[in-house]
Amino acid sequence: MSDVLDVVKKPEVTLSASAAKRIAWLIEQEKQPDLLMRVSVSGGGCSGFQYGFSFDDTVNQDDHRFQRDGVSVVIDETSLDLLGGAEIDFVEDLIGASFQIKNPNATSSCGCGSSFSI
Repeated sequence: MSDVLDVVKKPEVTLSASAAKRIAWLIEQEKQPDLLMRVSVSGGGCSGFQYGFSFDDTVNQDDHRFQRDGVSVVIDETSLDLLGGAEIDFVEDLIGASFQIKNPNATSSCGCGSSFSI
């Protein structure tokens, strides 16, 4: 019998190069180089859950940090349960620009892509 505990590793969340570049630009505009992008999931929206994006300068005890190209995204433990394996992207097209989450856990999402269900 082993005394080693098996640690369950949370799935990763990845950032596209486009998302990292946009986050870096937004942080530069805020003139606060220590800011982090916080991504969260809360109840609501037209599909049951909705994504939230904000800036934060604090990493909480239950946060997980994901990095790319010098920028960090933090996601709390509860939100990560719903976002594990997702990719955060930034897309620009003729109708606008937005962060989009490609979430393998979502079974459906609304037309705008800001809410989802599982």
